[in-house]
Amino acid sequence: MASFIVEGGHKLHGSITPQGAKNEALQVLCAVLLTKETVVIDNLPNILDVNNLIDLLGSIGVTVEKLAKGKFAFTAANLDTAYLRSADFLKKCNKLRGSVMLIGPLLARLGEVTYAKPGGDKIGRRRLDTHFQGMVNLGATFEYDQELLAYRFEGKHLQGTYMLLDEASVTGTANIIMASVLAKGTTTIYNAACEPYVQQLCRLLNNMGAKISGVGSNLLTIEGVKELHGAQHKLLPDMIEVGSFIGMAAITGSELRIKNAGIKDLGIIPDAFRRLGIRIDEEGDDLVIPAQEHYQIESFLDGSILTVADAPWPGLTPDLLSVLLVVATQAKGSVLIHQKMFESRLFFVDKLIDMGAQIILCDPHRAVVIGHDHTRQLKRNNMTSPDIRAGIAMLIAAMSADGTSKIDHIDQIDRGYEDIEHRLNAIGACIKRED
Repeated sequence: MASFIVEGGHKLHGSITPQGAKNEALQVLCAVLLTKETVVIDNLPNILDVNNLIDLLGSIGVTVEKLAKGKFAFTAANLDTAYLRSADFLKKCNKLRGSVMLIGPLLARLGEVTYAKPGGDKIGRRRLDTHFQGMVNLGATFEYDQELLAYRFEGKHLQGTYMLLDEASVTGTANIIMASVLAKGTTTIYNAACEPYVQQLCRLLNNMGAKISGVGSNLLTIEGVKELHGAQHKLLPDMIEVGSFIGMAAITGSELRIKNAGIKDLGIIPDAFRRLGIRIDEEGDDLVIPAQEHYQIESFLDGSILTVADAPWPGLTPDLLSVLLVVATQAKGSVLIHQKMFESRLFFVDKLIDMGAQIILCDPHRAVVIGHDHTRQLKRNNMTSPDIRAGIAMLIAAMSADGTSKIDHIDQIDRGYEDIEHRLNAIGACIKRED
C-alpha cells in the first residue's frame, strides 16, 4: 500500500489547472449505457474511481476507445447480459460507490439488473432508499437475494409518474433521471438535486435526444422517448479540486493561480473561503489567490461565531468541509464546522489535534476550530487517509506543517485526484510517493 512522504513548509507558486469533475464523470459514464450509438466524453480525469468504472463498462460489453488524453469514445451496442449476472460483476460493483448509478440506465435499457451493495468511502451511513424508491415509483420491483448478497430489480415497462424525493440526493436524482428518459409517459421529479453535475448529465441526455426540462432547478420534467442516440460531451472542472487548491495556497501563505476554474459553476465555494478571510481574485475564468501572511475569520452580523455548514446545492458541498476545517486551523479567529450529511467525516480531526491544531470535536457532526493565525505551525505527523476528502485535507495539513509527515492509504486520495503529487511538486510542493 502506497504512502505520501510530505515535507512541509514549502511555498507554492505559478499556476495549476483542475482536472475534469470526478462526480460528473461517474454520472455521464453510466449514461452511455442508454444508447447503442457512440458517446464521446472529453476531460475525463485519470483517477481510480473513473478508471474502475470504465473497466467495468468494458466488462459489460461496452466498446471503449481512447481518442486522446482524457477523451474516450463509448459504444454500448451489445451488452453482455450473462456477465451482468456474474459474481465478477457484483464484485466490481461492490468496490465502487459510483456503480450504483448503473441501476437506472440498465433497468431502462434491459428491464432488469442485479446489483451488489456498493463500497466507497467509510464516512458513515449512506443509504440507497432514494435510488430504490425512485425505481419503484417508475414501476420496477426489487428483492434482496441473501445468497448473492445483491438486489434484483425488474421493470420491463417503466412508466413515468410524479415523485417527491425524500432527500435531494445527487446520485439518486441522476439514477432516476436515467431510468426515466426511456420510460413511457412523463416523469416529474420534485426536490431533485440541482448540482452543476446533474445539470451536465441532463444536458448530455438532451443532446442524446432526451426531453428534460427544468434543468438547474429542483423540479425536473422528463418526457420519455423511445430511444437515444450518440453525442459528445465535455466535463466541467472539478470544483472540489478548485477548493482544495484554494486551501493549499491559503494555509501555506502562497500566491497561486488556478486556471480555467469554471467560476460560473462554483456557486458559493469561493465565498465560503472568503468568509475565512482568504482573498480570492477573479481574472477571466482564473482564480488568483494572493500570498497572505494572515487571514481573519468573519463573524456573523450580530457578532456571534461563524458557522460553516454543508447544504444541498446551491448550498456548500459537504466534500469541501474537511478542507475548510484544515484551512481554519491557521486563520485568525474561530469557526464552527457543521457536517450535517455524514456522521463519520469529522473523525479525522484527531490527527490534526495531534499536529497541534486547536479543535474541539463536539459530536460526530460538529467541530469548533480555534485558529493559530500562523503564530504556530502544525507539527509533523503520521496519518492514514480514511476517505478521499479527509485524505486531501491531511495532505494540505502536512504541506503546512513543520517537518516531514507520512500519509498512508493514499489510494483513497488517488480515487479522486489525478497525479496529485507531480502536479503539486511542479508548483513548489515536496511530496514523494513511497510503496
